[in-house]
Amino acid sequence: MLKIIALLGLLSFSSLANAEGGYEAITPAQPVQNPDKIEVIEFFWYGCPHCYSLEPAMVEWLKTKPAHVEFIRQPAVFSDLWGKHAKAYFTAEALGVLDKVHADLFDAIQNKKQKLVSEDELAKFFADHGVKDEEFRSAFNSFLVDAKLRQAESTGPRYGISGVPALIVNGKYKVTAQSAKSQANMLTVVNQLIAQESQKK
Repeated sequence: MLKIIALLGLLSFSSLANAEGGYEAITPAQPVQNPDKIEVIEFFWYGCPHCYSLEPAMVEWLKTKPAHVEFIRQPAVFSDLWGKHAKAYFTAEALGVLDKVHADLFDAIQNKKQKLVSEDELAKFFADHGVKDEEFRSAFNSFLVDAKLRQAESTGPRYGISGVPALIVNGKYKVTAQSAKSQANMLTVVNQLIAQESQKK
């Protein structure tokens, strides 16, 4: 009975309507980086098989997204392991090789079962992608990468992220496989929310 009462206390008409619409409202809404754009943030983890299975659809979506949509990848950090993979992402970003290594990081961790958690393991991975050892280690241990990692640790909770993959539209709406009823439907809901937000511009 207590569980039922607690559940009823958590639900409201608006939250039920949001769930039916395929998304959850974020309260309070979070600021976007560029108010002139519709912002879409993807929270992910390289170790997440669901994120990996969503990636092909994300790649196709990026090819056709409207010009006024700003897309941001955001590594989620829920543990030390997630933090190590997030640091690899931010290092690649700092080195300007993210487009070259992003898909391969997924492949190495998901398919080749490489851990890629230690600095030496990642140095070898980056070396295989043409990054000199000293350049990798300089970026990996830089203040910039450390600052982005610390920021990532607090970013997820601001959006109420409890799992991945999760997509955030304009700081207002969170779309997950659960809210959208399936992973395949996530980007359909995102596109509907983009259209809805675009009408407000």
